[in-house]
Amino acid sequence: MLSNEVKLGPTRAAHRSLFYAMGYTPDELEKPLIGIVNAQNEIIPGHMHLNTIAEAAKYGVLAAGGTPIEFPAIGICDGIAMGHSGMKYPLASRELVADSIEAMAIGHKFDGLILIPNCDKIIPGMLMAAARINIPAIVVSGGPMLPGRYEGRDISVSTVFEAAGKFASGKIDEQELSAIEHAACPGCGSCAGLFTANTMNCLTEALGLGLPGNGTIPAAYFGGRRALAKQAGHVMMNLVTKQILPRDILTKEAFLNAMAVDMGIGGSSNTVLHLTAIAHEAGIELPLELFDEISRKTPYITKLSPSGTHHMIDLNEAGGINAVLNELNKTGVIHPECKTVTGTIADRIEAGKILRSDVIHSIDAPYRNRGGIAILRGNLAEDGGVVKESAVKEDMLVFNGTAKVYNSEEEAIDAIMDNQVMDGNVVVIRYEGPKGGPGMREMLNPTAVITGMGLHVALLTDGRFSGATQGACIGHISPEAMEGGTIGLVKNGDAIHIDIPNRKLELLVSPEELARRKAAWVQPEPKVKTGYLSRYARLVTSANTGAVLK
Repeated sequence: MLSNEVKLGPTRAAHRSLFYAMGYTPDELEKPLIGIVNAQNEIIPGHMHLNTIAEAAKYGVLAAGGTPIEFPAIGICDGIAMGHSGMKYPLASRELVADSIEAMAIGHKFDGLILIPNCDKIIPGMLMAAARINIPAIVVSGGPMLPGRYEGRDISVSTVFEAAGKFASGKIDEQELSAIEHAACPGCGSCAGLFTANTMNCLTEALGLGLPGNGTIPAAYFGGRRALAKQAGHVMMNLVTKQILPRDILTKEAFLNAMAVDMGIGGSSNTVLHLTAIAHEAGIELPLELFDEISRKTPYITKLSPSGTHHMIDLNEAGGINAVLNELNKTGVIHPECKTVTGTIADRIEAGKILRSDVIHSIDAPYRNRGGIAILRGNLAEDGGVVKESAVKEDMLVFNGTAKVYNSEEEAIDAIMDNQVMDGNVVVIRYEGPKGGPGMREMLNPTAVITGMGLHVALLTDGRFSGATQGACIGHISPEAMEGGTIGLVKNGDAIHIDIPNRKLELLVSPEELARRKAAWVQPEPKVKTGYLSRYARLVTSANTGAVLK
């Protein structure tokens, strides 16, 4: 056992004394020491109940013969950080989560880790840590929020962001806006639609590091979620006994399975960043072309909010990720032989069954024949751009417009709210990439306001989009403006061509004019010059490589 390094032999007498100070017994120290990494806090609705999940996981470990030891992880609520300078931190915090778990796990020689996240950057941060440290690990999340109800229909947090746009354009009054904001988020859990957190919790199942139901059992179903956490404790002890390690599970084929599920369910575009970063920690390269290759041959078989009206509770009732795996396996895009924490993906395929065909379509009657995410290239995105194709309306899949250029999200929001953006424009928000932001902010505010105002426009950014975003919104544009990418050379009035089916993103100016602009371009001063974000900006790589740190 790894923990023997801190508890066996006469030279570890002082170490044992410190354990005894906390109330551990000699008998407990003879057992494997299992780290319970709990991201509970009182600022994220998805995390406020995680103490109950951690407690249940401890019961499972104790019952199976281990000694659970809890320690914390930080977490930022993307929704509360949205639309202001705080949004520079969530993606950057992903690295802090991974680094702190590495420090705790290796510093104290834990034999295994039960990872308890629930929201956007905490999930991939924990998965990155698992791949990096490579000791037995399992993820058990807090589960999705139930949808709110307003005027007889299910709603979620994205409804509130869009309502702000409707209010700004005079479509609703302040009283209705208030009613919607009070109804949208009824309690604990990660926001109810297929946004980034819920997508990543589902993909954790497809990767094999989470149990079935990890991504879909609602947080409010306390019995189901606590039982899942107890099961995770039992499974953990088996992983320790058999020394089944994360990198045994996180193979190239496992990532292909996760990509296929992502495309099939129409998950968040942020998953391109996160899967690439997790794979990087496992020593695996996932080029953007691979995402597009998988997307082209994976049918889109669920249509969840924000793209549709169903929410995570509906996906759970429909059979969850096991049912999705079963259906997608019929196309040949799934690798059934891949290991999971409890067996193989083949076991989950066998257990999967579609229980609501209105939620999970068959491969013979998909919403679209291609998957949810597309990778675009052209002179405006030489290293790629990412769009959630499943959330784009048919009449916006091919779009020609004139550029309206803004050097920050705040500039863009002010212009949109001031009615300076008109139908036919392509809103360009730049210097918001990993280095330029720094931190690659999500652009849910401008996209939701555009949707709420009913504008027929596209939006391009070297930043990124929330999983709640819908419409012709293309992010992760690489190279970013701060590194001299073409997005930094766009001028107001330039013509831009978007062709999502043919994966094209072009700035329609001559090569000679682009060369002149490039020669005249001067890199601006960093927006942040001190603290963690300054260090992050100096170390972070491009979005097309997962925005990992050098």
